[in-house]
Amino acid sequence: MNVEQKIMIRTPDVPAAEAFSDAAKAVARLQELYTTAIGFLSEHFTAAVAHGQPETRVRAYYPEIRLTTTTHAKTDSRLSFGHVAEPGVYATTVTRPDLFAAYLEQQIALLIASHGVPVIIGTSDTVMPVHFAVANDPSVMVPQDGSMEFNLRDNFDVPDLSTTHDDIVNGAGFVYPDGARPLAPFTAQRIDYSLARLSHYTATAAEHFQNHILFTNYQFYVEEFEAYARHMLADPDSGYTSFVSTGNVEITQADAPLPLPAKLPQMPTYHLKRAGGAGITLVNIGVGPSNAKTATDHIAVLRPHAWLMVGHCAGLRNSQRLGDFVLAHAYLREDHVLDDDLPIWVPIPALAEIQIALETAVADVTELEGYELKRIMRTGTVATIDNRNWELREQAGPVQRLSQSRAIALDMESATIAANGFRFRVPYGTLLCVSDKPLHGELKLPGMASEFYKTQVAAHLMIGIRAMERLREMPLERIHSRKLRSFEETAFL
Repeated sequence: MNVEQKIMIRTPDVPAAEAFSDAAKAVARLQELYTTAIGFLSEHFTAAVAHGQPETRVRAYYPEIRLTTTTHAKTDSRLSFGHVAEPGVYATTVTRPDLFAAYLEQQIALLIASHGVPVIIGTSDTVMPVHFAVANDPSVMVPQDGSMEFNLRDNFDVPDLSTTHDDIVNGAGFVYPDGARPLAPFTAQRIDYSLARLSHYTATAAEHFQNHILFTNYQFYVEEFEAYARHMLADPDSGYTSFVSTGNVEITQADAPLPLPAKLPQMPTYHLKRAGGAGITLVNIGVGPSNAKTATDHIAVLRPHAWLMVGHCAGLRNSQRLGDFVLAHAYLREDHVLDDDLPIWVPIPALAEIQIALETAVADVTELEGYELKRIMRTGTVATIDNRNWELREQAGPVQRLSQSRAIALDMESATIAANGFRFRVPYGTLLCVSDKPLHGELKLPGMASEFYKTQVAAHLMIGIRAMERLREMPLERIHSRKLRSFEETAFL
């Protein structure tokens, strides 16, 4: 063991920082450094719980990737990622290189190819909180403060909110203490924080999440998703390999039992898996912009290829019917939950690739096209509000704003999900189904659902799935276009 002088800190023995021109070998070194760090912390923490306070502080550091480039050589401008904008020193701390191995290898390979220099892999100066180090070891649990014979903070590092933030994605000019600029949109501590929250809110492990995320606010879609998953598992040519339900229950056979957990989490989540994470994840976020923000805040660290909202909404035009679809091409943000992170004056543009995938999927599933498709689907502005019972307040102000914005639908999640997609550089889209028309006397009440409405609801989830399957076939660089990138962007996607 190394013993740092003066303050007596015990740290693990690790290899010195080394240059790598092979991305796979670079990721292997990241995994070695990370495994050593978490093993060291887990071992010493377990000993402390069993035998009492250690004599020294026990500390390990996150591994890091570092790049130094000294030229303004032009890079492949067709890609919106995979290169840095100007000469300098760039770095990112890394966690869970096992979970992110394919992502890290892809991003590192692009860096090396773009700039013709190796990356340096070593330990960073960022300490690893013991809570995150033992998070994936079910045999180890960190007790609450006060339940141990010594203060945990006296000997181990704990999560530090002052270094767990969104300054990089929010464009706040973040740099590491040594002056290095960020290579990736999230630091290791920020990712570990979200991985822990994801497990809590969804009751499924991060390993199960797929690259294509569907959000819904309606339990019926969960039932439809399971039925579709079982149908796919029955087809050996579907490409889907397993279905994971809340509680990490995984089945590979179409007729396998899938018991419900005794207690559902806040955001029940289900995964139809495919090799390479190319499957589909469905998250029932429930109702409200706060839930929508919470889910997307944490799923964003997994760097999904796209996320879509497929939920219910209020139709605002008299020409709409219950069951009609709404394809959002703009958003009126009256939810307010992201105002401090993404100012209200920031436009949230529609993304052509997502819009085309959704419209094509509607045509495929409904077997309508062209002018006939307009009978059941409108494109336009979707307004998202933070008050479910807005109809009970004085209506003149809200209705005037809705009219001036040309809004055709109102819900409580879509603009939040789109805005956070924009903020986190995750391609986004929205397809809603009209479930009530409050401005025209058709409130959401029992017994009002027509056969047309029921048919459309049944088709709605399938449209979302079809859209995701189309997006899966697109090259990554086409989906992650420059529309989501700012002036000074991180090299990593």
